[in-house]
Amino acid sequence: MPNTNIEEFAKILVQKVRDIAIQNCDRRLRPDATNIIAERWKHTVREGNVESVARVLIPDIVDATLTQFCRAIDQELLRLLYTASNGENANLPVDGLGELAGWYIGSDGWRAKYSKERFVDDFSDLK
Repeated sequence: MPNTNIEEFAKILVQKVRDIAIQNCDRRLRPDATNIIAERWKHTVREGNVESVARVLIPDIVDATLTQFCRAIDQELLRLLYTASNGENANLPVDGLGELAGWYIGSDGWRAKYSKERFVDDFSDLK
């Protein structure tokens, strides 16, 4: 069994990342949901089959989860150190300036810069 520090990490990861991401996605399914992602999901369901619906939902759900992960670090719920390939450490909550979630999801963010998979830039009109 993992030690208590690992169990604390696991609890925060599950409750503050996984569970919050699921709750956010569940809110997008509500009939009265009007945010841009909820509207995209509703349109896809009306127009498509299971495969087309899944192709839209999968990247949105992954992005919701990764955004919550970054927020948990930004809010110092997860106080993580990253060791870069050069051996230097980055204190993510401190060195990330509380902006990891924005740097991930933003129009010119990490997702746009590094991902080779599909995503929808819901903020492209803010450029």
